[in-house]
Amino acid sequence: MAANFLSNPTAFLQSSSSSITSQKHIIIVKGTNACKPLCKLPTYTNVSKRSLSISLASLLVLSLTGNNNIGANAAILEADDDLELLEKVKQDRKKRIEKQTVLNSSNKDREYLQDVIYKLSKVGQAIENNDLPSAGLVLGQTTDADWLKKANAALSQLSSSPEEKSQVDTFNSSLTSLYSSVTKNDIEASKIAFVDSATAFEKWTTLAGLVGQLKGL
Repeated sequence: MAANFLSNPTAFLQSSSSSITSQKHIIIVKGTNACKPLCKLPTYTNVSKRSLSISLASLLVLSLTGNNNIGANAAILEADDDLELLEKVKQDRKKRIEKQTVLNSSNKDREYLQDVIYKLSKVGQAIENNDLPSAGLVLGQTTDADWLKKANAALSQLSSSPEEKSQVDTFNSSLTSLYSSVTKNDIEASKIAFVDSATAFEKWTTLAGLVGQLKGL
């Protein structure tokens, strides 16, 4: 038999090659009468069944544990964000209630802030009519006007956050420009300064939670 194979080496090599090739593409299931093609293995020859099983098992474990960890971490972060947002809402509501309580208990502060709205309305009408002398009469001659001092006292008492205090500063700075523009009879500069002043005061009332507490806004 050995002599027959050696006498026809080409047939032997082809037969062996065919057998090896077929073994690469099938897995023999023990206990059965036939070889069933289950799956095709990669073309490289150094992969064993054991290493393939370990790789698949490792990928499965990583996918399961990794996704669970990511999902758990995301859930924790989302819960923290929700709690932080809820706490911020509570604190903002608490501040609004405190300010409304102070405003309700202080008729003077309410009167001072209401007077600001009244004067800004009158000044705005005068500027719209290009009547700067009338606007000057409403404002007073200087920023030391009594109504402005009282208004700043109320604004300072009710301003607690940096944003609110910033709007108060903008309001006073814009009013200073308005006084200067009215005195110089500069209608265009007066319009700009008036809009800045009114806008700053309106933003302050919103930040302070006093929208609806004062008339004319």
